[in-house]
Amino acid sequence: MKGFEKYYRKSWPERLSVLEHENKLTKTEIQQLEKSALAPELGETQIENFITQFSLPEGLGLNFVINGKEYLVPMVTEEPSVIAGASHGAAIVKKAGGFTAESEQRAMRGQVIIENVSNVAELKKEIEDFAPALLQTAIEAHPSIVKRGGGPLQLVVRVLDHDLLSVDMIIDTKEAMGANMINTMLEAVAAKLRSDLQVDVLMAILSNFTTECLVTASCEIPVESLAKENLSGKEIAQKIVQASRVAQLDPYRATTHNKGIMNGIDAAVIASGNDWRAIEAAIQSYAAKDGHYRGLSTWQIKGEQLVGQLRIPVPVGSVGGSIGLVPLVQLNSTLRQEQDARELENIIASVGLAQNLAALYALVTDGIQKGHMNLQMKSLAASVGASGAEVSQVIKRLKKLPQQDAAAAKKILYEIRNEGF
Repeated sequence: MKGFEKYYRKSWPERLSVLEHENKLTKTEIQQLEKSALAPELGETQIENFITQFSLPEGLGLNFVINGKEYLVPMVTEEPSVIAGASHGAAIVKKAGGFTAESEQRAMRGQVIIENVSNVAELKKEIEDFAPALLQTAIEAHPSIVKRGGGPLQLVVRVLDHDLLSVDMIIDTKEAMGANMINTMLEAVAAKLRSDLQVDVLMAILSNFTTECLVTASCEIPVESLAKENLSGKEIAQKIVQASRVAQLDPYRATTHNKGIMNGIDAAVIASGNDWRAIEAAIQSYAAKDGHYRGLSTWQIKGEQLVGQLRIPVPVGSVGGSIGLVPLVQLNSTLRQEQDARELENIIASVGLAQNLAALYALVTDGIQKGHMNLQMKSLAASVGASGAEVSQVIKRLKKLPQQDAAAAKKILYEIRNEGF
């Protein structure tokens, strides 16, 4: 594939031309890439080897009241039930007064790993005594953040093994997630350690396990308001509590429990322009912080209230990266009307708790498939070619069939289009 040599140096039209000349794509397929590239100049600035923009649907999570303020929450996802579930969970909580959310602290962590240590206890003490000089080195590496009221807060030395130390720096990055800022500071600290203490530095890099950036979202819902058909509110609340307990005990259940929470969180984070992979890594690590992978949320009954809580790290920023580059990301911020990164953290954590409530409520009452299938049938109808009013007609007839698959949908669509002939 000679045409792909130094592919990154080619212009966007040249890259597309290579795909055609190397017989990877047809002319028609190249045109599809061109059509999908709505902002090629932007794409070129974001990634290497850009060929097109891959589109995901964006919708609005509704009914969110957090700390007394009502929010619209843009969410980006391809899964049909996510926004519906989040909005439903938020509606239940809204009737009870809304979510309470608090950003406990907002700081990030970075690590300088030292290897080939002959006496870890001795070196640990030496570095701790040297901490003021190292903190000053970090400040000098990025003085602008200090002028904005941020910068390094603390230095912690941890023993990893008999020959390994981690020099951790806790940094207030203000409104940014601050990956580049943190790494710049860490590399300066690493150089200082090498020159002044003659240690072997293995690497210097931020950590995505941001235990200094925790957010707690909680809600209280009157038990009686949960009643549904033949189940009392108390019965449903008890089942939600039991489902929450299972997620604390069993990692197989906890994984799916947490995936449901992340359905909402990922969708909200992507829409915010933040690094959703970093958020996912931080939260999933936090689920196993005590050595046992557990459900991230907890639910319990207190008096006549069902009380839910979600405590997670949410290391997002309101500036930096794609946030300042992508116009739609800025528009989404306008929709949310958050004032700063802490408020964005509160929104994201509340979305996760709403998503979890909706999932547990469905699981212990009708089952998860009823709501899922209603939305999946819409996608199924569209996938076989239904459009406009045909979609609702296909769904209506599909619901009456025991077998709800593509073959059945195609047959129904054919019948609809040939009725009256």
